[in-house]
Formats: sequence, structure tokens, C-alpha cells
Amino acid sequence: MFASIAFVVWRESVEALLVIGILDAWLVSQQLASRQPRLYLWAGVGAGIIVAGLLAAVLLVLGDGLSDDAQTIYQTVIVLVAAGLILQMVFWMRSHARSMRHDLETSLEGAVAARRWWGVFLLALVAVAREGSETVVFLYGILSAGVLGSVFSGILAGLCGLVLAIFTYGLLMAGSRIISWRVFFRVTEILLLFLACGLLMTGVDGLIDLGLLPRLSRSLWNSNALLSDGTSAGGFFAAMTGYRARPNLMELLAFCAYWFVVIALVYRPRRRTAIAG
Repeated sequence: MFASIAFVVWRESVEALLVIGILDAWLVSQQLASRQPRLYLWAGVGAGIIVAGLLAAVLLVLGDGLSDDAQTIYQTVIVLVAAGLILQMVFWMRSHARSMRHDLETSLEGAVAARRWWGVFLLALVAVAREGSETVVFLYGILSAGVLGSVFSGILAGLCGLVLAIFTYGLLMAGSRIISWRVFFRVTEILLLFLACGLLMTGVDGLIDLGLLPRLSRSLWNSNALLSDGTSAGGFFAAMTGYRARPNLMELLAFCAYWFVVIALVYRPRRRTAIAG
């Protein structure tokens, strides 16, 4: 659980830092006489963080105010939503990563040219709020999927992820040969796909417990001797990959269906834009 939280905060924080860095660097490069655009930019960053914090408060209040049965349903829904959002984010980044910098700078250029400083504010707010909201939902989904030792452990995991994100961003911006943006996104993309699978399997287990899905069979095998998902190491592996030591048929079908869809989407042929001659 600790490592899962740290990983999500690390990955999402690096992406947020990338967006903020692109916007701020473009404003600095324009050598504007007024500091007003950058003030609006950083005000938008702060507002985006507040929006994400409000979402976290809403999720916690809603969860705490429910009965035990309703809370189980609520947490199951959040876990499945988190899995779906991770998939959406991964494939959105695959499609837009190359043009993201250009799109952000184009939007910012239009706002600055028209002296629409609130446009700069909103651009930063939306960018940060999106990353922050995704992080909140992912973390709530992870917490719903298991038991964390203490609140302090969760805060410490988040801080570790944030510190690592700042260090990673520094390496990426320095153009280090050890790590590049391409390598970073590819490696974390794979890890996120495994994490989404782990959340999906937790959601499937929740639907089975609620009686909304049938088990279809008893345990198909028992691999506890190899790796038990009841231990700390096995539980982390299960949370990050969807591994089950004693899976039933429904769990096996869900696991196979997930990876079939993911592999099909990853390797689907990309459309080529026709060039008018």
C-alpha cells in the first residue's frame, strides 16, 4: 500500500510539474514587461490544488457518512472508476504526449496576445486540477482496495512520492542520459496498466461480495506456496498486478479480458493522416 501511494503521487506529480514547467517557461521566454501573467499562472496552480483538495474532502465525507453496506458499494464504485480513469489517462497520454507542449503553448499564446490574464489562470487551474483530481481518485481507490497501517503512513508515502517527483523532474529537465521523457512515460505507463488491473480485480471482488457477479467456480488453483496474497509482499504484488493466489473463474475471466482489451488497444493500428498533394 505504501509503495502504491508513493508511486501514484510520484507519477502524477511529475506530469503536473511538466505542465506547469511548460507554461512557466513559455511565459519567461516571452520576456513580458509585466509580471501579471506569471502571477495569474501561479494563482491558477494554487486554485487547482485547492480544487483537488476539495474533491478529496468530498470523497472522504461521502464515504464516512454511509452505512457499512452502502460504504462497500461506494468503495467498489470508486475502485472501478479509478481503474477506468487510469486506463483513460494512459491512452490519452499515448495519443497526445507529442503535441501536449505545442497545444499548451498555443493556448497560452492566445490568452497572452489578447491580454486575457484570466485565461492564463484558467489554463493553469484546469491543468493542475485535472492531475490533482486524478491523483485523489486513484489514491482513494487504492485505499479502498486495502488497509493502510496508519494515516501517518499514507502521508509519509505521499511526501516520499512528491520528493521523488521533484528529483525526477529535475533529472528530466536537465536532459540526463539516464532517464528521458520517453523512457519515463513508457515505464510508468506499464506500471499504471498493472495498477489499473489490480484495482479492477478489487472491484470485481467487491461486485462478487455484493452478489452482483457470480463466482462461477470455486478456487481454480492454490499458489499460496509460491506467493501468498495474504502476506505483505504478496498483498503489494496483488494490489499492483491483480494477482490472486486462489482465483475463481470470474476473477480469471476478468483478468484475461482486461489484458486482452489493453493489448488490443496498445497494438491497434494507428490511423495515418492523408497528405493532400
